[in-house]
Formats: sequence, structure tokens, C-alpha cells
Amino acid sequence: MTYHPTSAIPWDQPATLIDLEGRAPLIGTIGDCARHFAIFKPHARDQARVLLTQPIHRAGRKTRTWILEPFEIEQLVARLRAETH
Repeated sequence: MTYHPTSAIPWDQPATLIDLEGRAPLIGTIGDCARHFAIFKPHARDQARVLLTQPIHRAGRKTRTWILEPFEIEQLVARLRAETH
């Protein structure tokens, strides 16, 4: 199994799901953000980012980052599905 930095983020950690096109953000938890992202259409997924309240470590980088990209949010969705089934 491959390690993803997103696997260490607790579901109840506060986070904000933002949209690069300027739609209203969703302020909630990582779990809330993953559930909302899961129902987005492909175009909306491409524009979505999650702003974290605690940065995560990235392999190959000296600093931690505060933003999750769409592929990382997709990892959260996959983790949520795996843990609920």
C-alpha cells in the first residue's frame, strides 16, 4: 500500500473547500469537504482545493503545505469510501 500524506489527516480536522472559479466556500471538516467533493462534476473537481488548518508534509519538499490539490482530495474520497464500506 502506498502512503499518502492525506491518510494522516483526521476526519474532524477543520478545513475549507474552495473553488478557483469563485463559488462560495464550504467551511467544515475534512470529512465534509471529501463528501462534497465526491458529488462534484468533473469540471468542478478540477477547480476545487481544500485549505487546511494544519499543513501536511510532502515528500521531496522542505516545507509543509496548506492546500490539497484535486488528486489529493480524490485520495480522501477513496479513503472515506474504504472506511465506510
